[in-house]
Amino acid sequence: MEVANANKSAIPISKFNSEEKTYEIVSDLASSNAVVLFSMSGCCMCTVAKRLLFGLGVGPTIVELDHHAAGQEIHSLLFKLASDGQHKPVPAVFVGGKFLGGIETLMACHINGTLVPLLKDAGALWL
Repeated sequence: MEVANANKSAIPISKFNSEEKTYEIVSDLASSNAVVLFSMSGCCMCTVAKRLLFGLGVGPTIVELDHHAAGQEIHSLLFKLASDGQHKPVPAVFVGGKFLGGIETLMACHINGTLVPLLKDAGALWL
């Protein structure tokens, strides 16, 4: 079965189902965990994000996309979320069920003092 898009070309319905499933995976992870970090093994900026969160006393749920069954699809979805042209799709940080951003946003929030209150509100810190 196929669905026609605005350009009159056919798009397989399975593509929509796959995107919906990927969105559900990410949404379920983000909403059921205080902090979720989507990462890639060997990514230095992902390591920086992990160390910052661990250093603050946060135990984030870490999803290594290169080891996850739906890793490529999740990576594509994260690329769309960070599609301002300046940010990489990983690391991608969700706090309190909401997309915070990548390493730049995480570091900016830490430097300007808004990260700890955000983490407390999400239930990731009890201090």
